[in-house]
Amino acid sequence: MTNHFGDIVAHSKLIMMVGANSAVANPIGFKHFLQAKDRGAKLIVVDPIFTRSAAKADIYVRIRPGTDIAFAYGLLHVIFKNGWEDQDFIDHRTYAMDQIRAEAAKWTPEEASNVSGASVAQILEIAELYAKTKPAAIAWSLGITQHSVGSSNTRILPILALVTGNAGKAGGGCQIIRGHDNVQGATDMANLADSLPGYYGLDKAAWQYYAKTWGVSLEYLQSRFHPELDAKGEHKWMHAKGFSLAKWWQGVLQEEKTTSSAPIRVLWVQGTGITSMSQQVKIKEAIDKLDMLVVAEPFVNEAAIITDRKDGIYILPVATQFECEGTLSATNRSAQWRSQVVEPLYESKADHEVMFAFAKKFGFYDEYVKGMKMHVEKGEVVKYKDDFVWPDDAVREIARTVKSIGLSGWTPERLRKHQANWHLFDPLTLKGRGEMEGEYYGLPWPCWDEKHPGSPVLYDVSKPVNEGGMGFRNRFGMEHNGVSQIADETVTLPGQKIKGGYPQLTKANIEKVLGITLSEEEKAQMGPSWAMDFSGIIQKYAREYGVCVYGNARARTIVWEFPDPVPVHREPIHSPRWDLVQKYPALPDQDNNFRVATRFISEQTKQDWSKEFPTIMTSMRLVNLSGAGMLERTSKYLSSITPEMFANIHPDLASKYGIEDKGMMWIHAPQGTKIKVRVHYNRSVTPDRICMPYNFAGVMQGVDLSANYPEGTRPYTIGESSNTIVNYGFDPITQISEFNAGLCRVEKA
Repeated sequence: MTNHFGDIVAHSKLIMMVGANSAVANPIGFKHFLQAKDRGAKLIVVDPIFTRSAAKADIYVRIRPGTDIAFAYGLLHVIFKNGWEDQDFIDHRTYAMDQIRAEAAKWTPEEASNVSGASVAQILEIAELYAKTKPAAIAWSLGITQHSVGSSNTRILPILALVTGNAGKAGGGCQIIRGHDNVQGATDMANLADSLPGYYGLDKAAWQYYAKTWGVSLEYLQSRFHPELDAKGEHKWMHAKGFSLAKWWQGVLQEEKTTSSAPIRVLWVQGTGITSMSQQVKIKEAIDKLDMLVVAEPFVNEAAIITDRKDGIYILPVATQFECEGTLSATNRSAQWRSQVVEPLYESKADHEVMFAFAKKFGFYDEYVKGMKMHVEKGEVVKYKDDFVWPDDAVREIARTVKSIGLSGWTPERLRKHQANWHLFDPLTLKGRGEMEGEYYGLPWPCWDEKHPGSPVLYDVSKPVNEGGMGFRNRFGMEHNGVSQIADETVTLPGQKIKGGYPQLTKANIEKVLGITLSEEEKAQMGPSWAMDFSGIIQKYAREYGVCVYGNARARTIVWEFPDPVPVHREPIHSPRWDLVQKYPALPDQDNNFRVATRFISEQTKQDWSKEFPTIMTSMRLVNLSGAGMLERTSKYLSSITPEMFANIHPDLASKYGIEDKGMMWIHAPQGTKIKVRVHYNRSVTPDRICMPYNFAGVMQGVDLSANYPEGTRPYTIGESSNTIVNYGFDPITQISEFNAGLCRVEKA
């Protein structure tokens, strides 16, 4: 999220929501959009389903699931054709927009309409309204990311903001709604399989950096991995992605090619809903085959329920957020300190206590916690005490280490002070007053040092760096194809002592870039780059010269490392339009991504799936349930709102198959799975599609799994998981499942 919800209220004159429904989805922030409307802002909602958010829109556009790129290019075609783009912004702050313009030229409103289902009139109207209304914000959520082209989806929408000059502007930017209260923080801290905390890579330099901050040797970290070496003589598995959450089961079943050295034998589940993943039948098969499953959760995670096995499952009671203390990162990148309300109840333990006990049992506790006993002296991380204070020293370790996204200013003292003085911050601007003057609430990252106020709007060049401003990050070299990637001289921020753009600061270039001479002592202490400089000297000079440590560059519109450098429309893996599969085919199959093979074109062209499975299906959220619903379904009050799993179906489609309102129906998927659900006649969907929530579990393919719950743990509500029938399909970069574009067949139960 480049901006924040308050910014929408205060500044946006137009909001275009695409694949988001924040009237019911976590975080439930739709009041901000309504407040902006009360102030006169226009609201456009683009969604395959007529949602509660769509009900409040000035313009609602119903598109076919999986066609967001086609729709966006239709808008871009009209914008470019009429000269409504912000050419000044494009010239000075972007790279390779000519390639986007060339792709957009193919997408006439007629072709965009043919593919997406939006009318030509709507495409023309929205293109003009979005291009001419400033500032305009774009908001999206899982409806954009959960596709086999999710990575391209998340690129085409920021390109719209770049084309119209809405990037880096108050009231503009991209409002990427990240879900419940610590989804952003979870990814920041590397609950992922392809990076270290702070999005540091898995290369040797990153591991060396983390070895230093954790106070252990690189050799010790290497010893934790399988000793196999790669062609360069490096530790192969240390530098390879792990299995993703979406396809870990493939590492157990070994049915398709994997690059792991051995099958996965043990699964530890903590803080994630396995039943919120697709391919539930495969997950069941994998759990059945495991040697051991450990579930550490406040409530029974239904990963332990979908299997019929009677041994090898351990359920550990972990404390809720109310029984813990620490920090979380909100969707807008702000940190919030969360205080403990009560001590952990009964035998439950906080997450970190469970992990500490595990580390002690397996003999690496001292190394595990050593980083919290370290601090920096003259550029070196050294041990300075024999014990640590939780969670304060964990937060200090993060601040010392995670410079890549600017967490150096997040000290426990500052964050506690924000919590204690939240009433002194303006909810619309995040600006503090009184003793909090000069800071933004939660110190939204990047917060470069302990004097920095936080950055409420990313890429804002209207204010000094030391007050939250910045250009685009220089991440991709100094030039590409002979073209400079550095912003030109017109992009000079207030207070910046050098002219125009510049590269990210390193030990090797800082003297030349800033025109300074370092002392020998400074050189000895300084790390190799701004992101690995424990001494803080690079940041100190950046502050003095009014520059941003990560550089001031152009926003690239092409990603030459990706399979599709320019975002292009590709039909969903299971498409209802066989004619368009021929024209806009899926990517080639992948041999190895997150250690597994993944099917794309071979699955898409195996047959015309639409003949046997003619109905489109997509997912929806319920305001009273989150994720797999394993928390809320234990509340009789929340459960009573939606007491059973259901699917919304248009009466015309239901009548075609003799399916009655409030009756039961089977939904069949291409992979041979099925679920039995209650029928809700609903005209929020068209006769070619159905939608259903993904917040249920406890029933699988018509079989009630109640007997699998330990005594006294069965939720008030159980039901089929829609993820049992989510079609096979994964993004080529993130491997997120294609939850929101698939096919099915319905029949009366």
